[in-house]
Amino acid sequence: MLELKNVVCRYGKVNALVDVSLSVQQNELVTIIGANGAGKSTTLKAISGLLHPVEGTIHFMGEDITNASAQQIISMGISHCPEGRRVFPEMTVHENLEIGAYTRKDRNGVSDDYEKMYDMFPRLKERHLQAAGTLSGGEQQMLAIARSLMSRPKLIMFDEPSLGLAPNIVEKVFENILQVKESGTTVLMVEQNAFAALDMCDRAYLYESGHMTLTGTGKEMINDPHVRHAYLGG
Repeated sequence: MLELKNVVCRYGKVNALVDVSLSVQQNELVTIIGANGAGKSTTLKAISGLLHPVEGTIHFMGEDITNASAQQIISMGISHCPEGRRVFPEMTVHENLEIGAYTRKDRNGVSDDYEKMYDMFPRLKERHLQAAGTLSGGEQQMLAIARSLMSRPKLIMFDEPSLGLAPNIVEKVFENILQVKESGTTVLMVEQNAFAALDMCDRAYLYESGHMTLTGTGKEMINDPHVRHAYLGG
């Protein structure tokens, strides 16, 4: 479904990704783990058209999207739920959902999806006329997920969905992500909580200093001595 081959990305003269290759198959939940600055978020930016590789290729559903614009990529079926939630604080919950569907022309389908989002996230329905900036951190994360789903993506990318949330809220957010996957949407996730991410994923990649250094199933990665020592507290 998604394939990166030998991708190199730079910020100025600094390499953020070096010769990275990875793939995501349809209906998988794939996670990327690694330390801060390892290149995880850069990978998502490259896929979503926010940063173009200087070398290598990115293909989605058989089409080359290496140099496609962010709007083209959204229209093709890739949605990006960014780090830090980034809701529009002055807009209501419902208006934020409308923003998520701005590329769509099927008005009836959009109306149906509002109800699906409110069924998935009942708290958002209760607060649909409330300004998004007044929601709690967990509620804003739910809104960010729902907004990303409003484009009806084939692939949704989550960047650090648990960042800054209380443990009980983190558990709920991960349940929501599994629910998204079970509904038929493929998931690629960057996550700081390495154990939880590996426990819930089908496959995983480890990034270190801009390089992809290890891959395997979630279980294989949890049991890998290097991963356990460096990222799972031994």
